[in-house]
Parts: sequence; structure tokens; C-alpha cells
Amino acid sequence: MPRPILATIHTEALRHNLARMREAAPDARVWAVVKANAYGHGIERVYDALRGADGFALLDLLEAERVRALGWRGPILLLEGAFEPRDLELCSRLGLWHAVHCDEQIDWLAAHKTQVPHRVFLKLNSGMNRLGFAPQRFRAAWARLDALPQVEEISLMTHFSDADGPRGIAHQLAAFEEATRDLPGERSLGNSAATLRHAADPRVRADWIRPGIAVYGSAPDFPQHDIAHWRLQPTMTLATRVIGVQQLQPGDTVGYGSSFTADAPVRIGVIACGYADGYPRHCSTGTPVLVEGVRTRLVGRVSMDMIAVDLSPVPQAGFGSEVTLWGRATNGTVLSIDEVAASGGTLGYELMCALAQRVPVVVAV
Repeated sequence: MPRPILATIHTEALRHNLARMREAAPDARVWAVVKANAYGHGIERVYDALRGADGFALLDLLEAERVRALGWRGPILLLEGAFEPRDLELCSRLGLWHAVHCDEQIDWLAAHKTQVPHRVFLKLNSGMNRLGFAPQRFRAAWARLDALPQVEEISLMTHFSDADGPRGIAHQLAAFEEATRDLPGERSLGNSAATLRHAADPRVRADWIRPGIAVYGSAPDFPQHDIAHWRLQPTMTLATRVIGVQQLQPGDTVGYGSSFTADAPVRIGVIACGYADGYPRHCSTGTPVLVEGVRTRLVGRVSMDMIAVDLSPVPQAGFGSEVTLWGRATNGTVLSIDEVAASGGTLGYELMCALAQRVPVVVAV
């Protein structure tokens, strides 16, 4: 039989989370962000659940081709725009909208031969200091684009660096308002955190929101708020089974490096999952895990193919018992991917995207 580990993609949860983002910004259109292969879920697996969005946003031209091949005829936005001049040929052929964040991309557009003018999203660097034109250069960039016959329509966008934290968005929102004052065109500002935390402000909702991580059942401001607070549902479950049981006595240790020492008699279950499956190696004793839907803890060090868990809270558990590493157990208990990620010193984003190819994936419809 196959090794007993399985990732399940929950399409109803994806639909629910997308609807939650619409609820948070009811007068805005919604980009479903499917970059990084839909945050590790697989574009083909999530497409039917997310096709209720107004458009798909991503980075990779090959991913854009995949979305078109699935039958999508609506807007597709390249969030980082073209990476070289010939990318614009594919934008023309596939009808892609694309970000413009630097002079080089404007130069490429000016030299591009196309029968159909492009829809572009001019990006302001409002304080994130990654991509985008500085505020003092933004209007000049807009004027250059507006003069090009290759450009049909210019939308305006920025990205928040602190929508999930105490610094907030006021400084960036003010920069955007000043730089774009009186300029025509649709606006797009709100990522997941901004939409959930700040969308009461119509300037944040604007014309388009760009939810990413929230659509996939992770709280953008964890641990301040969890998915239950935002009424989100987990969209990926990673589950396995107990493949061995050991009875430890006081002084016995578990795994490489003997990082866990029993101080009392304890039963441990050895489960079929490790860092080669995408489980974070830096998770240590105390990381939450569900056995038969009951919350317990990891003990010892994560190895390539196996993890040990404490069976004390689940005395009936044994060989073959269901183990949920993150997501929803069969009995309905939820273990948020955010909790597991925090124990490993990372974010739910990374765990989703790091799911290993060797893990079988099924779609629950």
C-alpha cells in the first residue's frame, strides 16, 4: 500500500473564504491571487472553486497560460509585470493585464508592436520599498504611459507593508492619495490583511482587492487574530497515520540528538511525515498535532520521514490512528496551519508552498 500521508484540498472552504473577502469589501471587485501555484494548492485544483472571482492575479507567465487553458476568459493580472521585452508578446496574445513598476518596462512597451493596446497597473512604491515608482516620479511615469498608443488604460496600485501590524497603513495610504490625486483610473490597494482589517475605509477597498493568503485559510495577522476570528476555513489538510508505538520510561529519549527525554512513563506514536514531506524541520517538542482529532504535541526532533507524537491525551490511539498535521480532522476539529508554522518560526504561507511533491494530493468537492 502507499505510504499513509495525504494532502486534501477543500474546495468548499476556498469558495467560503473567497465569499468572506467579498463580504469584507462588497463594493470592490476581487482578484483571486494564485501565484506560487495557488499557494501550493495547485492552480488546476483550485480553479473551479475560485472562478467566482472577477480576475486571477499571479506572477508567472506559464501560470497565466495554465489559467487560460482552463477556460478563463476574464482578466489575468501579472503582479510583477514583464521580466523582459518578449513577455509583452504573450501579454498581447493571452490578453494579460500587467503591472508597470519601473522605467524599463515603459521602454519595452514603447517599443512593443501590438494590434491591441494593453491594460496596465502602474505601481507606486508607497513605503514597502520593493517594486514601484517613488512618489515624486509617479506622475511622470503615468504621463509617459498615457502618451503611448500601446496602452489602452492605466490603473493605479500599491502594496501595504504593515497592514497586519501595529504600524498600520495610514502612512502608505496618504502617500498613495497624494501621488494619485486627480489621476483617472481604477485603484487596487488591499491585500488580505488590509481587506480584513481596514476595508471599512472605502479608499482601501477601492476598485479591486487582492486577497491571497486569506483565501487559503490562513489568518494574515496571526497570532493577533486566528482564522476563527476572521471566519475563514482551512483549505488544505495534511494528514497521516501512526505507523509505530513506543513505550518510554523515565530517562528514555526520542529521535536524533535525544532532544526529548521522558520524565514519566509515556506512550509515543511514530507517524509517517517528516521534513521531506514539507513539514517544518524547526518544529520542536510542543508543536500541536491532532491524533484522532484530539490535540496533543510533537516530541523530539523532526526527521526526514518520521515524527514522534505524545499519545498520552489519546489513550485509545495506536497503530493506524489518524493524525492531522494541519487542517481539519475527520471529527471536524481544526488545527490551523498558522499555529504549526509559528512553532517552526515561519508562516503558513511557507508551509503551503513547501508541500513536497512526494505527498499525494486529493481534491474534496
